[in-house]
Amino acid sequence: MSWLDTYIPQTWRGTYTLFKKELLRFWRVAFQTVASPVLTALLYLLIFSHVLAGHVQVYKNVPYTAFLVPGLMMMSLLQNAFANSSSSLIQSKVMGNVVFILLTPLTYLQFFVAFLAASIIRGLVVGLSIYLVSMFFVDIEIVHPLWIIIFALLGSALLGTFGIIAGIWADKFDQMAAFQNFVIMPLTFLSGVFYSIHSLPTFWQVVSKFNPFFYMIDGFRYGFFGQGDISPWISLLVVTAFLFGLAWLCLKMLKSGYKLRG
Repeated sequence: MSWLDTYIPQTWRGTYTLFKKELLRFWRVAFQTVASPVLTALLYLLIFSHVLAGHVQVYKNVPYTAFLVPGLMMMSLLQNAFANSSSSLIQSKVMGNVVFILLTPLTYLQFFVAFLAASIIRGLVVGLSIYLVSMFFVDIEIVHPLWIIIFALLGSALLGTFGIIAGIWADKFDQMAAFQNFVIMPLTFLSGVFYSIHSLPTFWQVVSKFNPFFYMIDGFRYGFFGQGDISPWISLLVVTAFLFGLAWLCLKMLKSGYKLRG
């Protein structure tokens, strides 16, 4: 009897198999899916810290270089969690092999769980890798590790769910590229990765508070420094609400077979 027979119920073995497939899909090209975003984040860190480190201090007793690291971690975590589920689905749809997944006895909930779990893992691996590499360049304190874990999990789950929705909706690679370039990228860059929203004019501070990515990054950063632009409890409430809303929409789309079943 294998460990699969021992620890995973019969009804969830198909879910585990799909999860493993999605996990191996990004891990076998880790140089592209993990090393590349880590290098990009490192370049951001080195360039911005070199240019602004002596001129900007966002939080008291927190060097600007250290301030950057949590933002870069969460930005990369979110982008990669989204990319994992969205790219897998659009590739399957364009190549026509999504039908082989739909023919399995998996329920729409099991389908969702498998794709979401793989997206969370990829996001966490990228975020952790950036943290480990950053330790060679800057001392980073951790004040509230539980907040870090909570927002890392919620953030990767939210963007993984968003990726499934985008993958279902898109019919072509250029539609997915437009979604990522005109929705995900602006929202992450305008969420306080490189700055505190308190440094913005009043109008743009209000606008920033309508960006769910801001709450994910600010709550995550609070875990490192014990300081943030708003209360982490408010960030937790907003992020959780967005996650449940997107999960409900995603499950509804999967249940109806929207753009998956011809």
